[in-house]
Amino acid sequence: MLRATLKSLAARKLRLGMSAFAIVIGVAFVVGSYVFTDTLNRTFNDIFGDLSADVVVRPATPEGQESWATLAGAGSSVTIPAQTVEEIGALPEVASADGEIESSSLYVLDRDGDVVGVAGAPGVAVNWYEEPTSDDEDPVLDLVEGRAPERSGEVALDDQTIDTTGYQIGDEIPMVTLGDQPRITAELVGVVRFGESGSLAGATLAAFDTATAQELFLDGENAFNRVSVTAAEGVDAESLRDTVAGLLPDNLEAMTGEAVDDETASAVEEGLGFFNTFLLIFAAIALFVGIFLILNTFSILVAQRSQEMALFRALGASRRQVTRSVMLEAVVVGLVGATLGLLLGLAVAVGLQAIFAAFGMDFGGGLVLQPRTVIVAYVVGVLVTMVAAFVPARRASKVPPVAAMRDDVVLPSSSRRNHVLSGGVLVVGGAAAMAAGLLDIAPSAAVFVGLGILAVFIGVALLAPVISVPIVRVIAGWYPKTFGTVGRLAKENALRNPRRTAATASALMIGLALVSSISVVGASANKSIDEALDRGMNAEFVIASVSGQPFSPAIADAAREIDGVSTVAVMRGSFAVIDGSQSYLSAVDPDAFNEASELTMVEGTMDLSGGGLIVDSDTADSENLAVGDTVPLDLGGSRTEQPVAGVYDGDHPLMSGYVTGLQTLEELGITPADSTVYVVTESGADLGHVQADLEEATSELPMVTVQNQEEYKASQRDQVNQLLYIVYALLGLGIVIAILGIVNTLALSVMERTREVGLLRAVGLSRRQLRTTIRLESVAIAVLGAVLGIGLGLIFGVSLQRAVADEGLDTLSVPFGQLITFVILAALVGILAAAWPARRAAKLDVLRAINTE
Repeated sequence: MLRATLKSLAARKLRLGMSAFAIVIGVAFVVGSYVFTDTLNRTFNDIFGDLSADVVVRPATPEGQESWATLAGAGSSVTIPAQTVEEIGALPEVASADGEIESSSLYVLDRDGDVVGVAGAPGVAVNWYEEPTSDDEDPVLDLVEGRAPERSGEVALDDQTIDTTGYQIGDEIPMVTLGDQPRITAELVGVVRFGESGSLAGATLAAFDTATAQELFLDGENAFNRVSVTAAEGVDAESLRDTVAGLLPDNLEAMTGEAVDDETASAVEEGLGFFNTFLLIFAAIALFVGIFLILNTFSILVAQRSQEMALFRALGASRRQVTRSVMLEAVVVGLVGATLGLLLGLAVAVGLQAIFAAFGMDFGGGLVLQPRTVIVAYVVGVLVTMVAAFVPARRASKVPPVAAMRDDVVLPSSSRRNHVLSGGVLVVGGAAAMAAGLLDIAPSAAVFVGLGILAVFIGVALLAPVISVPIVRVIAGWYPKTFGTVGRLAKENALRNPRRTAATASALMIGLALVSSISVVGASANKSIDEALDRGMNAEFVIASVSGQPFSPAIADAAREIDGVSTVAVMRGSFAVIDGSQSYLSAVDPDAFNEASELTMVEGTMDLSGGGLIVDSDTADSENLAVGDTVPLDLGGSRTEQPVAGVYDGDHPLMSGYVTGLQTLEELGITPADSTVYVVTESGADLGHVQADLEEATSELPMVTVQNQEEYKASQRDQVNQLLYIVYALLGLGIVIAILGIVNTLALSVMERTREVGLLRAVGLSRRQLRTTIRLESVAIAVLGAVLGIGLGLIFGVSLQRAVADEGLDTLSVPFGQLITFVILAALVGILAAAWPARRAAKLDVLRAINTE
C-alpha cells in the first residue's frame, strides 16, 4: 500500500501541486508575519536594549499607565533639577550621574524643505554629553565625524539622516520645533551613530549642547528629563537604585537600567502585536479557503481512483489501509506545501523589509527565523491538509468494492441529509446569534454578530450542494438558447455533480463574501464621516499635521491675525491616567470650539474656566459617571481630583472621551502644542483669500496642512480607503486561491470525463466548441460563487454596520455599483480559469480518449 500510494502521488504531481498552492499561501502568511515581526523585535531591541545606565532616575510612573506611554514620556511635565543631579553624583556609590534631555518633536528638514524620516516617526532631540563606558561597552551615541556641539547654533545629526539628505559638516540645517519660533537653523558640526546598528527605524536624531537643549525644550530651566547613573566599581545596580531612591522626592523614581530596558522591550512587543495579528488573520483566511480547494481535489481524485481502490479492497486491503493511503497523500502534500510556504514566507518578510526600507524605515541586519516559526509552519501545513483530506479518505474507505467499480461514486443520500441538517442548524444558529447581537439581547453585539457570521459561513458551505442547483439553473438558463448544444452541455456539466460544483464555488464565495462585507462597511464609514462632518462642523478650514504630531501654537496665533477670520479654535491633548486607566485627554477653549463644532450637552455645563472635565455620554455610561462626580487624574507628574462639569452627546464628529480646558493642561505643566486648529471665517469672507493666507502662515512648517471642509472630508475618507485597499490586497490572495480551485476542478473533471470528451469529439464536437463548453461551465461556477458570496457579504456587511452603529458608523451605504462589478469580474475570472483546462481538453487525442477506462 505504501509503494502504491507513493506511485499514485508521483503520477499526480501537477494536480496535487496545485492543491498544495493553497497551503503554500497560507503558510507563507504565517511564516512571513512571524519572521517580519521577530525581525522588528530584534531591531527595536537592538535600538533600546542595553541602552540604559546601571540606574535611571525619571518621573514617577502613575499606576495604570501603560508601558508604551511611559516610553513616550506621555503626559509628564516633571523635570529633574540640576542640583538633584549633582547630589546623586556626589554619592560614594556613584561613578557618574549625567542629566539627559530628550524631546520627540524636533524635525529635520531636507534641502527641499520636506520633513526627513518616516511619517509618524518621532523627531528625537537630545543633549550631548560624554557618557562613561567600559572597555567592552559601546556608547549609545558615537561621534563618527566632526565634533560634538558646544554652543548655541550648533547641532550633530545621526548618520542615517546625513545619508538621506546629503548634508555635510558646515551646512546650515533647517529644523522645526514646538516652540514660539517654530523654525530654527543650526550649523552641522558633527555626525553621530546611534547604537551598534545605527538604525532608528525611520526616526531622526539631533544632538545639541546641554544649554541649548534646555533653552529649546525646557524653557531655559536648568533641569533634565532623566538621569543616567553609573555605579562605582564593586557596587551592584540594585543597591545603587535603593541608595539613589532615598534622595528622590515622590514625583521621581529610580529603576535599574535592566528593568527600564525590559519595560521598553515589552512596550515595543505590545505595539507590534497588532501588526502580527493582522497578518495572521489573513493567513487563517487563506488556509480556510484552501481547505475547500484541498477537499475538492481529494474528493475528485478519490472518485477517479475508485476502480484502483476497488482492486486494493479485492486484493485484501482493509478500509483502514485505504483511508491511511489517502491520508498519507495528504501528509506529503502538506509537507511539500509547508516547505514551499516556509521559503515563500521568508521572501514575503524580505519584501516587507524592502517596502519599509523604501519609506525610510531600514531595520538593518538579516531576517530572524526562530525554531518556533519553522515548527508552526509544518504543523499548520500538514494539519490543515489532513483535516481537508479526512472526509474524502473516509468516503473512499466506505464504498464497497463492487460499487467502487462504477465510473462515478455517488454520495450516499444519508450523508447528503446529514450535510443539509448540519448546515441548516448552523445557519439558523448563526442567524439567531446575529439577531441577538443586533437587537442588543447579547452582552457584546459585535462578538455575537461575528460568531453568527462564522456559523452562517460554514452552514451555507454545507448547504451549497442543495441551494446551488436552482441558482445554477438560473445562471446557466440562457446557455442553451444562446449557444445551442454547447450551452446545454455546459449547463448539464455544471449540474451533474452539485457537491463538486458547490465546493469549488464555495472557495470563491468566501473571498467575495469578505470583500463585499468590507466594501459595505467601508462605504458606510465614508458616508457616516461625510454626514457627521456636514452635521457637526462649522469651521471652514482645518489646520493639522499630516504625521499626526503636534505643532507650534504660533500657527494658531498667526491665523487669528488673518483678515476674514472670525474664530480660531485649537485642540490639544495628552495621554493621562484617568480613574486608574490610560486615556487620552483632549483640551479646548469650549466657547471657541463650540463655534467651530457645536457641542450638545446632555447634562451639566461646558464651562471649564474653573477646571474640571466634560465627558461624552458613551464614556459616562460605561464608567458610571455623572455631573458632580470627581475623577482622579494623573497628569504632568501630579495627581489631581477633577470634577465632572458636564456630559456631552457622544455622537460628535470631532471629539470623544474626556475633555478639559486649555488652561488646565497648561497649569499641569504640559507644553502647549496644538494637534488641530479649526478656523471659522467671518460672514461674507473670501474663502479663497483666507485659505491662501493660512497656507502662507504655515509655509515654514511642511508637515502642517490647511484644508477646507471638502478637502478635510476627503482626507478622512482617504484614511478609511487606504485601510480598505490593504485589506482588499490581502483578501485578494484568498480569491487567487479560489481561482486556482476552479482551474484545478475543471482540469480534474476533464480528466475524469476523458472518455466522454473523446465520444463528443467523435460525434462532431469541434475543439472550439469543446473549449466553449468548458468556459461556460467555469463561468457558471464562478458566478455561483459570486452570487453566494456577494449575497452573504451584503447581509454580513449590513449586520456589522448595525452592530457598531453606536460607535460612529451610523449611516448605512451599500456600494451596489461595486458589487455588480464583482459579479462581472467573477464571470471574467471564470473565463480565465477555464483557459488551461479547456486547451488541455481540446488537445486530447480522440481515439485514445475513447479507449480510456
